[in-house]
Amino acid sequence: LFHLLSHTDGEGGHTLLVDGFYVASILKEVHPSAFDLLAQVRIQAHAAGEDASFYKPGPTSAGYPLITLDPKTHQVVQVRYNNSDRSVVNGLQGGQVEEWYEALRAWNKCLTSPDSEYWVKLTPGTAVVVDNHRVLHGRSAFTGKRRMCGAYIGADDYHSKLNVLEELARWRSSGAEARGEPRRSVWDPRL
Repeated sequence: LFHLLSHTDGEGGHTLLVDGFYVASILKEVHPSAFDLLAQVRIQAHAAGEDASFYKPGPTSAGYPLITLDPKTHQVVQVRYNNSDRSVVNGLQGGQVEEWYEALRAWNKCLTSPDSEYWVKLTPGTAVVVDNHRVLHGRSAFTGKRRMCGAYIGADDYHSKLNVLEELARWRSSGAEARGEPRRSVWDPRL
């Protein structure tokens, strides 16, 4: 969640949104071997750009591929890409290093193509909600003073709330509420 509270005494600061799933589909169509490589090679994250922050991979962290596929359907389910937080690339054979960087260049070309980018100028009071495992985001330079409020909601929490609301809608539309029937047992019938 990004909420622009104010932007005073300046200009710029346009928000950039890119659908990572769309970019992955273009990459798969145009550069299938690059897509396959970026869906296989795990990359660790590393961020130390601010004095108050130092994120580094744990000793058991193998990282994540740039493109994560569902193991059964092979559909894209997650995109993780922040070039500024990318750590060293381990696990490549000597001959794969150049191939991996070529794949990354192909990804970047698809990512930065004008048809992939959506630019919007937020106005104070505007809130934008994105799926951080699908939508890549950034902003242009700005002058003046901007106040933003941001929050992250874990995917499990989001899906839990969605499940509860869908269940509530089904229960109400079935007439069970009017009949005084309980909404659900605490046990999932699949357990």
